[in-house]
Parts: sequence; structure tokens; C-alpha cells
Amino acid sequence: MTQLKTNIEWLDELLPEGISIPSSTLISGPGGTGKPLVEFAFVSAWLRAGGNLIGIPLQYPTGELVKTAMKALYQMDLDDYRGKVVYIQFDPFTDGCKKTGDDTLMANMVIPDIWDEAVLTAEHMLDKTELGTMVFGSAFNLLLFSRTYKQSILDKLKDVIQNDKSRTYSFAVSTSALADDIRILEDAADNLMFTRMEKPMRLFMKIVRMKEVRFSEQEKEVPIPKGMLEEINAIAEATRKTRIPEIRKI
Repeated sequence: MTQLKTNIEWLDELLPEGISIPSSTLISGPGGTGKPLVEFAFVSAWLRAGGNLIGIPLQYPTGELVKTAMKALYQMDLDDYRGKVVYIQFDPFTDGCKKTGDDTLMANMVIPDIWDEAVLTAEHMLDKTELGTMVFGSAFNLLLFSRTYKQSILDKLKDVIQNDKSRTYSFAVSTSALADDIRILEDAADNLMFTRMEKPMRLFMKIVRMKEVRFSEQEKEVPIPKGMLEEINAIAEATRKTRIPEIRKI
């Protein structure tokens, strides 16, 4: 398989040929504009096609919130995919990577060497699959608030997005701060999409670049319920208030 179709009507209208495999996708836009909820469309398509998933949801304090969103939006019960999904939960207070459950690791993803260790460890926890592994992550802009590791983790993310074709990547980043740094990641990605929000809680997405597939340049409203958008906005705000002060100390 060299292309993956989502079989999600609103997204297939924009991506009639799907996405290239392997490739890197970056979903960018202001904070609280539903980027992970769009990202989950690609996650659900990947799992249904038989792929493995490593989730690094910096925006979500636990994998349970990811499960809830996936079930509500894309009718996918992640409990049906045991052995296919591993979460890496961000822990700014550790210098390493440790397994805390059958499908969960804790790691300080700000540190580039630990990033590599955590992803490799997670991959070894997954069943074998022909399609391979997708790594998805949300709110990766938060990592750039580290005073010590900002440049090195930015270089790591750029390298992964631009050069690592051993896996498929889907990352979401906020442009509300550090916009110049985020632009470096936008330029590195194979596939680039932007989201924005209009009152009262209407989410829009536009694709500006795709690798080796046709796509529509039309901006499209994403049919996600207002309640889900309000929830992701609240989670984003809470994450900013707790994570940024923690990461600034690293």
C-alpha cells in the first residue's frame, strides 16, 4: 500500500486519493482550534487499515481522553485494538523512559535522546504489522518552551518530519506562540494543513501541501460537534497553564 484513504466523507472530498505512505503530516493553527480532532481521522483510518499506532498526546493527560474522542467522533473503540496502540505519556520530572502499563510509557519527550528511546521502546511493545507504525502527537509546540532543549528538540522534530521514512507521522502544533519555530516544522512536513475557528465554535480546515497525491485547496468546515470543540478548547487552555511552566524549568 502506497496510499491510505480515510473513508471519512468530509476528508475524502479534500483528499480523494488519501495520503501517501510513508509521509509526515503537520496540522497547524492557533491554539484550541481542534487540530487533534482532525488528526484522529487519520489515526482511525490507519488502525482500520491494519497499522500500529504510537500516540504522544501532549495535550491529553491520559490515553482515556483519546479513547473517548475517537469513539465519539469516528466510532472507534480503541480497546478493540490491544497490541496495536501504545501511548507515550509526557513526564517532565523524569530523565528516562519507563513502562507503566501494557500499553503505556512515561517519558520526558523534551530530551531528544529520550525521544528516540521512548519511540523504539513503544515500537517493540506493538504486534507486527505489514502496514507499519504511525506516530501521532498533539501540542508538540509545548516542547519548544524548554530553556535547555529548545533548539535540540526543534532540530529533532524537524529531522523526524523531514527525513524519517521508516514510519508515518501525524503531528499537531499551535501557532499561538513561537510562530517562527513552528514555521520550520511546517516547511519540513510532506503534508501541511491548517485549522481555524469561527464563532460560534465552527472548525475549518485547509490543505496547502500534499506529497504525491491530488488534493482540494478548498477550505472546508469540519463536521465536529460544538461540545467536542468546546472540550478540546478547555483541554488546550488547561494544558498551557500546567505544561508550559513545567517545561520552562527543563
